[in-house]
Amino acid sequence: MDKETRLSIIEKASKQVGPSVFWSTIIIITSFLPVFLLTGQEGRLFSPLAWTKTFILIVDAFVAISVTPVLLSLFLKGKFKPESSNPINRGLERVYGPILRWCLKWRKTTIGVNILALLVAIPMLFRLGSEFMPPLDESSILFMPVTLPDISNAEAKRILQVQDKIIKSVPEVAQVLGKAGRANTATDNSPISMIETIIQLKPESEWRDGMTKAKIIAELDQKLQVPGVINGWTQPIINRINMLATGIRTDVGVKVYGQSLDSIAQVSQKVRNALQAIPGVKDLYIEPVTGGKYLEIQTRREELGRYGLAVNDVNTIVESALGGTPIGNTIEGRQRFSINLRLAQEYRNSLDRIRRIPLKLGTGGTVPLSAVADVRFVDGPPMIASENAQLRGAVLFNVRDRDLGSTVQEAIQKLNGELTDLPNGYRLEWSGQWENQIRANQTLKFIIPLVLVIIFLILYFSFGSFKEALLNLVTIPFAMIGGVFIVYFYGINLSVAVAVGFIALFGLAVETAMVMVVYLNEAMNQLVVDKGNSSQTITKQDIREYVFMGAAKRLRPKIMTVSVSLFGLIPVMWATGVGTDVMLPIVLPLIGGVFTSSIHILLVTPVVFEMTKEYELKKHGKIEIYDVKH
Repeated sequence: MDKETRLSIIEKASKQVGPSVFWSTIIIITSFLPVFLLTGQEGRLFSPLAWTKTFILIVDAFVAISVTPVLLSLFLKGKFKPESSNPINRGLERVYGPILRWCLKWRKTTIGVNILALLVAIPMLFRLGSEFMPPLDESSILFMPVTLPDISNAEAKRILQVQDKIIKSVPEVAQVLGKAGRANTATDNSPISMIETIIQLKPESEWRDGMTKAKIIAELDQKLQVPGVINGWTQPIINRINMLATGIRTDVGVKVYGQSLDSIAQVSQKVRNALQAIPGVKDLYIEPVTGGKYLEIQTRREELGRYGLAVNDVNTIVESALGGTPIGNTIEGRQRFSINLRLAQEYRNSLDRIRRIPLKLGTGGTVPLSAVADVRFVDGPPMIASENAQLRGAVLFNVRDRDLGSTVQEAIQKLNGELTDLPNGYRLEWSGQWENQIRANQTLKFIIPLVLVIIFLILYFSFGSFKEALLNLVTIPFAMIGGVFIVYFYGINLSVAVAVGFIALFGLAVETAMVMVVYLNEAMNQLVVDKGNSSQTITKQDIREYVFMGAAKRLRPKIMTVSVSLFGLIPVMWATGVGTDVMLPIVLPLIGGVFTSSIHILLVTPVVFEMTKEYELKKHGKIEIYDVKH
């Protein structure tokens, strides 16, 4: 073969396959573009993936039609061997050929089996659990127990130390660090009754046999049953994200809005009682809106008048004695500190001593504070929370051993059935991860149909035929069969990550289908060249033989397209470490979908294509020919 002949063949082959490769790559790009419409946490998490994939595929699309033919002209030299000389290709054809002939012979059975598999996958899809995002294993635990609002500093310190010792006794725990109260910052509004303990775990290789993170949490929870303390288990990063995004420190929270804190507390108690028996609800407790202790000093104006004192005189003395009065500043280098003066600790650590605080009279004598004021402890809110100018309480809980979606749905149904007598002006609102899940689901309901419309439009404009576009698009539901099956048997819940995996699968499945349809159309072109385009010269057997030739004789590029995708994805299934929890739900639909879409493309697409051409021949007396160059 001389150089001109070789380059001519390469040019012809590039013109034949290049446009299909280009458009299939464009389809993958555009099918992934709606991921940019995701907002919130899911948008921030998946936008880097979307940007990376988009830029890589844009370059790939132009490389496929420009650089690749040049490289072929440089490296495809010397003596060429036919595809039949490749032992792998011969083996694949020996297996694929008889199966394809059987499918072409039993077309209704072939299509029926595929439809049956699709019908089985649909109920499996609806039986999958749902969640906002797959839980990321942060390799550490955040223990957040809540005690009574009126706990003293000494008691909080004692409980914290006892808990830390118990936690450190578990062999899998490397380090433990707890804190009570809040730091000196406006962004941390934790009361003294809320303890936060970060538990760092040892590497999994040092754990006891059979231990998992869930078992460690269960063991710790059993050991840390302290009276008056309600345990809560989460992870450090997701806890901060939840608190900043929704104001809820657990997975899910029921916000109770109203006008009175006492009534909010009563409604919250009813919500808690209703949620107690629901499977999957863990660490259930009410965010305290009552139960705080306050020192109240109520002046008696009649007594003040008798002694010739004013209310402001009493307030000034109380402020100075208990709170402190600034009397000056001290400068140490570049730092400046205020000097406050107040009674010593032993004179303000009991009600009796406070009642004996002397008040100076205008006549020169003194009287105790109790002579002109009532000093007592009263109940009040430990902390007042408000949203949208309304007072708010919350019932908080985590979800374990069950998916978040079905747990909250059952909880919503139970609350709707039992809490029918809410006072006027009071309402409930679900928050936490459920709030994010609702937002993400609403976005996905718009995104996924948009992806399908974009793919169909590109197929229509590239083929110029509604039927050809539909023949390629029908691959998508059959590709979902494998994705649903593998997600179901792996026990993965539906989430934004799984949805992103299915979106990526749509483009990948259509890419392989386009390659098959190009070769089938090429076979039809060859049939018309050989036998003309008329029902008098073309028989059904001719269509079948040429369909078989178009499908079986170009098996290698189709298998290569599938294999490259699988070989790139399968290693993620064996990956370990932080981050694999999120990657696996993305990859599983792709792996399962590539298998079933390949089976559909290799076996069902030729069957449907043959039936379409037979219908055209019967109705119009000829078959419709589409330019494989598009």
